[in-house]
Amino acid sequence: MKTFMKGAVLLTIAGFIVKLLSAIYRVPFQNLVGDQGFYIYQQVYPFVAIFGIWTSYGFAIAISKLLADYNSQSHRAILRIAAIYVAGISVVIFVVMFSGAELLAGWMGDLQLNPLLKVGAFSVLLMAPLAVLKGYFQSANNMAPVAYAQVLEQGIRVTVILAGAWLVVSNGFSLYVAGQLAMLGAAIGGLGAVILLLVYFNRGLKTQNQMLPVRAWPIIKEMTAVSLSVSMSSLILVLFQLVDSFTVFRLLEESGMGRFVAMEQKGIYDRGQPLVQFGILIATSLTLAIVPLVARTSKKDSGRPAEMYARLAFRVSFLFAFAAAVGLTFVMPYVNETLFQTRERSGALIIFSWQIVWMSLLLIMTAMLHGLGKVRVPALLLVTGMVVKVIGNWLLLPVWGVTGAAVAGNIGLMVVVMGLLLYFKRVWPITFAPLSYYGWLFGAALAMSVVVFGWSILADNYLFDHLSSRFGAFLTTATAIPLGALIFMAIIGKSRIITEKEWYIIPFGRKLAKLQLAINSKKKGEKR
Repeated sequence: MKTFMKGAVLLTIAGFIVKLLSAIYRVPFQNLVGDQGFYIYQQVYPFVAIFGIWTSYGFAIAISKLLADYNSQSHRAILRIAAIYVAGISVVIFVVMFSGAELLAGWMGDLQLNPLLKVGAFSVLLMAPLAVLKGYFQSANNMAPVAYAQVLEQGIRVTVILAGAWLVVSNGFSLYVAGQLAMLGAAIGGLGAVILLLVYFNRGLKTQNQMLPVRAWPIIKEMTAVSLSVSMSSLILVLFQLVDSFTVFRLLEESGMGRFVAMEQKGIYDRGQPLVQFGILIATSLTLAIVPLVARTSKKDSGRPAEMYARLAFRVSFLFAFAAAVGLTFVMPYVNETLFQTRERSGALIIFSWQIVWMSLLLIMTAMLHGLGKVRVPALLLVTGMVVKVIGNWLLLPVWGVTGAAVAGNIGLMVVVMGLLLYFKRVWPITFAPLSYYGWLFGAALAMSVVVFGWSILADNYLFDHLSSRFGAFLTTATAIPLGALIFMAIIGKSRIITEKEWYIIPFGRKLAKLQLAINSKKKGEKR
């Protein structure tokens, strides 16, 4: 368990860094290329991201599971089958993306996206080595190469994207060229990760004289099922983005909006993506760190530890997600201008940001259900959510514009979460939190809302109104967020709805435990 936890912590830190970089780089990128350039990138990004997640997460876990289940003398045969199978899939996807780029761009309503799709297709060719190597190391509980490769891949990708955008803007090239360089960043980052993993693989390679043969079809069948089921929850946000790529711009144009304006509106709408990604960082960290403990402890005779971890993961995830969504509701105009230069469509982005709550709960519950071996129903619910999103976009976009797309996203995710809650009660009937938890949580959120709203109005209209608009928005944001967080955590700390021992279990929870102890010891001192 000690070795397992060490590996889990390492992957948690790496996953946190990768998600943080993924959320942050979009801000300077949008500042460089503007809303139209951001629209161009976000139209094609989901195609690359879907196959990247399926590879680096889904197939890697599937391969590691197969290696753990079979005799070690069968490992070479399994790895060979996996490499051939995933390579075959990647070649097919590459051919479809590359040769069908013009068709896909036409469906999205913008034929100039054709070159971006062709460049992005090359990153798909790295699926096989990434999946096989990550799966190999994870099966041996050697998480260091996987963690380092994830950070290196994202670091190279972000560097290429931002450097490419700066070069394009500085030299007056088309924004579509910036999009092509951004897609190239995914391929170069993936190549860097493969090279690093190969170095580690060659260092630890052991000769094996005997190789037991295994039947290919059962391996392929299980690999496909496991890879799809475990990656569905991570894919859902990107799949929603893919739906938006095919519907938002086209429907805006068809509703009578000018082409350039429709591009800008889609780019403004896409500002919500990094905000949601940043908001679900806590849930992602908990999924990586706590959920494996649920899977392991649920197999023991005593069910109490597993229940404790499950309740804790739900309560902490919901607490931070709800706080983030409520806080963004009142500071969104200032955050919007601080990060993205204008306050346009802040109302739509407020609605969009509430996806943080649904996504956080979705990630935690699907991961826990996977730990229990329940994958089919969560996968079906996620597909249902996508269908709801598609229908919602078609119905609401012509009426409300990008606000309609934001509403549709929330409805789709809400349907998934409600279904997961009902299903969870059937397979594992536990109470995630008492009513007092929700009472304290909503009370803390209300107090935070009043303070943040009052301070934001005062700061924006009186204290910083003599400064430039963006700098004033920055100061309002930089003061309102810490103030709101302080009020919220002070009330949560006094309530002790999450105990100090529980804070110590979660990643980076040690400081929160100490803060809570300090709050309550002060309270006791005052009583004396």
